[in-house]
Amino acid sequence: MTRVAGIDIPSDKRVEVSLTYIYGIGRPIAHKILNSLSISYDAKSKELTPDQVNQIQKYIVDNDIKIEGDLRRDVNGHIQRLVSISCYRGIRHREGLPVRGQKSRNKGGKRREKRRKRAN
Repeated sequence: MTRVAGIDIPSDKRVEVSLTYIYGIGRPIAHKILNSLSISYDAKSKELTPDQVNQIQKYIVDNDIKIEGDLRRDVNGHIQRLVSISCYRGIRHREGLPVRGQKSRNKGGKRREKRRKRAN
């Protein structure tokens, strides 16, 4: 397994797909990274040289791409802010109900199921 930014990425997959295993890096950002470093999308992760892996890590750090723990902390902080100011979205988060306008009378079983378990 290849390690990029402290995360093991699958070595048998293409680099563009392997990079998406890092939380905070999707296909568009993976493409941007590989284009700027002129690495082929089709190369397998195990074919990367240690220098290329270092270049990828350096690109992530230099361009302030938030990944893993930092990004999770930010997202949780935003949710906690919504909960603390008791806005509509915050209340929905607190209650464990769908947040983005989905119907919850007949659907939303997963979210409502969690709510029922927690309420008892």
